[in-house]
Amino acid sequence: MDIERLQACLLSDPDQAPSEGDSGAAARPLTPAAVLVPLVPRPAGLQVLLTQRTEHLRDHPGQISFPGGRLEPGDVSPVHAALREAEEEIGLARHVPRVLGYLPLYRTATGFQVYPVVALIEPPFTLALDAFEVAEAFEVPLAFLLDPRNHRRVRLHYRGALREYTAMPYGERYIWGATAGMILSLARRLGAL
Repeated sequence: MDIERLQACLLSDPDQAPSEGDSGAAARPLTPAAVLVPLVPRPAGLQVLLTQRTEHLRDHPGQISFPGGRLEPGDVSPVHAALREAEEEIGLARHVPRVLGYLPLYRTATGFQVYPVVALIEPPFTLALDAFEVAEAFEVPLAFLLDPRNHRRVRLHYRGALREYTAMPYGERYIWGATAGMILSLARRLGAL
């Protein structure tokens, strides 16, 4: 994938487009959060760097996610928050990511309004995982995640309601929820869906 084409489909401000979200996203006030959507150029094509959260966490235990978390009082912007969280969770130095733009705001059924910050991570780079929050970090080909043949529609009872979502099984891993939703948002912006 051409980086210029990718950057052209992204937003310079996430508020430029209507927000997207889980079917169960409530109308209640949402907690602002930011994630880094790290894209790694490799000889075989762009890879998406993902993490698997540890099982003991209160929010989204064991799930596959992008590095990120709540905006804190010292965060001057969603980009600052996403870079801070990536540094805290996976040890990615803040100067390494080259921010390309945003995806639309994403509302989650668990009460977050997420700013997805898309960035290019040029190798070589070093990661140092926070063992309390992150069980592992791994890469998945962007082409695999964008391909509708790799998407599965799943139904699940959650908090007393039937929810439908898209999952992207990748080997032993199961990418779903907000992470899959933001990947679908990128796929739509690229015209892959």
